[in-house]
Amino acid sequence: MKIKIIALGKIKEKFLKDGIDEFLKRLTPYTSIEIIEIQPIEIKDENLIEKALEQEAEKILANIKKDSYVITLEILGKQLSSEDFASKIDEITKNGISELVFVIGSSCGISPKVLQRANFKLSISKMTFLHQFARLLLVEQIYRAFKILKNETYHK
Repeated sequence: MKIKIIALGKIKEKFLKDGIDEFLKRLTPYTSIEIIEIQPIEIKDENLIEKALEQEAEKILANIKKDSYVITLEILGKQLSSEDFASKIDEITKNGISELVFVIGSSCGISPKVLQRANFKLSISKMTFLHQFARLLLVEQIYRAFKILKNETYHK
């Protein structure tokens, strides 16, 4: 199965880039993973948030295949333990899905169009994180999921 992470914005902080790169490297024996960074629409007027989200949605949806399984990262999504997250990935794989797509929105959220396309809504935590941190947490949890599924040790 191929994994794709579609994220709004670029990672600027070196320590975050290094952490993400480390987990991407660790994931190579388990899966093919790609990160697609989309430039968020600059919002100069709060009244234009919906319009900006719709423009971002077009770019996000253009990177999702019709038969991909889509998981959006949302504050109101379902929280899973690492073991349950691993089981979710295993279930998706066993259902013959060839591409799993995670979507991390901008600081303004994710367009309703993208939310409607989601097969599953995931919350990393009830706490709020910078979107750049969410990307690092996500790749670490994907790595941890594969270690769990392979019954390989990884620090707890």
